[in-house]
Amino acid sequence: MTHFLDIHTTPAADLHDIIRNGRAIKDARQGLPKGAPDADQPLANHMVALIFEKPSTRTRVSFDVGVRQMGGQTMVLSGNDMQLGHGETIADTARVLSRYVDMIMIRTFEEQTLLEMAEYATVPVINGLTNRTHPCQIMADIMTFEEHRGPIKGKKVVWSGDGNNVFASFAHAAKQFDFELVFTGPEPLDPEPALAGLYTTVRDPNEAVKGADLVVTDTWVSMHDPQSARERRHNQLRGYQVNDALMAKANDDALFMHCLPAHRDDEATSSVMDGPHSVIFDEAENRLHAQKAVMRYCLGK
Repeated sequence: MTHFLDIHTTPAADLHDIIRNGRAIKDARQGLPKGAPDADQPLANHMVALIFEKPSTRTRVSFDVGVRQMGGQTMVLSGNDMQLGHGETIADTARVLSRYVDMIMIRTFEEQTLLEMAEYATVPVINGLTNRTHPCQIMADIMTFEEHRGPIKGKKVVWSGDGNNVFASFAHAAKQFDFELVFTGPEPLDPEPALAGLYTTVRDPNEAVKGADLVVTDTWVSMHDPQSARERRHNQLRGYQVNDALMAKANDDALFMHCLPAHRDDEATSSVMDGPHSVIFDEAENRLHAQKAVMRYCLGK
């Protein structure tokens, strides 16, 4: 049994295999209708629990479709359905669910919830997102970069904005895939200290993006942030917007990514999001293929 909990806890060789398999899975679907099943059905007769303490569009749809295309079935459970850790312990929930399903994907708030689920489950557990990391997103991002530009090893990736959970997984990936990662953002929104040594900081975004092969940003506010926090973050991050002038300072063939959903003309302008550098919709599609490869990996298939 193999969990997929974080990029830095997964062997680098396995991560490279997942990316290769994700691309092969995508290639094998060329010409098939969107909802058609894969020729290979590794999840036939398998049931996968998709747990969402934190709501989602892309994660829910991509995992649900991926399981179905590979011949499996899904059971979608919301935080209201489960009340994880309230009444019944997470450990007991993990033990019970393991009697019913073959795999668990969980999108939750606290990292400890994920870790406890994995500790006590007797089926594979996949990290669909925590407040600390978002590894499935970064696997899709690496896959997207490599299908457009070849190996990411040795390339320069610049993150502009908030040092959040998506950035944390990028930092873990920088070590595992051996690329340079630069963070540019305001000091109050620096990444967590535990990530020190995995990236460099350049406060001036115009300097940071020089020589960049990939420029990445994310939403400035979460759906759970109060209005006061939203206003403060906009004030802090306004100078880190990815716009045409900033992209012009990166390499001519630099790519732009955003994991979506986006607040257009806040963290990035529409002209960048819809422009020649942008691969945001390839990136969104590749969540499906990368996650199918992750599920296969967890089941040894």
